[in-house]
Amino acid sequence: MAQTPTITLEDGPSKGRYVARIEGLPDAEMTFSRASPRLVIVDHTGVPDEMRGMGVGKALVARIVEDARERQFKIIPLCPFAKATIERTPEWHDVLN
Repeated sequence: MAQTPTITLEDGPSKGRYVARIEGLPDAEMTFSRASPRLVIVDHTGVPDEMRGMGVGKALVARIVEDARERQFKIIPLCPFAKATIERTPEWHDVLN
């Protein structure tokens, strides 16, 4: 039975990460650097094998897209997974820089 991860933001002045947790499993994460107050670079998405196929990576990307819209910043997805996920989801293209 698939569980929905709890996603939290650990945000610092120049970089941060989103952490996805499902009880009993290792954490997944998506890290980013802040290029400016209105520009974030997603540089890595890591999902442990135990979470593969559960949609956790896409949930992390969805969360940063939601935050970008809410906080009015743009995203440069250098991470290949984040880039491919956003490119496959046309309704998210508005957050791209």
